Amino acid sequence: MPRQAAYPVEPLFVDRWSPRSFTGEPVPDAVLQTAFEAARWAPSASNVQPWRFLVARQGDANWDGFVGLLAARNALWASRASALIVILSDRYVERRGEVVANSSHSFDTGAAWTNFAHQALLLGWHTHGIGGFDRDAARELLEVPDGFAVETMVALGRIGGLDTLHADFHASETPNGRRPLSESVFAGRLGHPAFDDERTAA
Repeated sequence: MPRQAAYPVEPLFVDRWSPRSFTGEPVPDAVLQTAFEAARWAPSASNVQPWRFLVARQGDANWDGFVGLLAARNALWASRASALIVILSDRYVERRGEVVANSSHSFDTGAAWTNFAHQALLLGWHTHGIGGFDRDAARELLEVPDGFAVETMVALGRIGGLDTLHADFHASETPNGRRPLSESVFAGRLGHPAFDDERTAA
């Protein structure tokens, strides 16, 4: 069954999902540049823009190192992506001549990643965020300064068929639904419904 929104939204938000099957075909510079340009225009507190993106493409000099950071199970599918991206965020900001902690660095970087994912989809490419990788090893291998948080990895590629995907993932290779708004949106305090009516389409 195709996904269905409970309330009117642009199809982009429903059509984006996180496949594991990728063709591995080369991703053009123009695709990455446009997707990162969308990320560049994400909102951030005081316009600090804490996000940074480290990119490896299938077969380049950085590829094997990036794949080696993945948990073994994730490497089974993510190694067939066209690009792997490590997302960092700057944990500090300079305000009035003093370097202080930026409490919204992860939140703001998440907004940039969302822009990236949606723009990639508009160009015909899918993304899959990956939490299962060795962050300490990433910091060492990629020479990430201590002031940056290693947030996540992302696989990017064009969707492939099940024949390109390890059998362990065949059953789950389909868009999933979302819980209803009543479980996420509340009036003032948790447990207090924000709306009188509630639709449950998924």
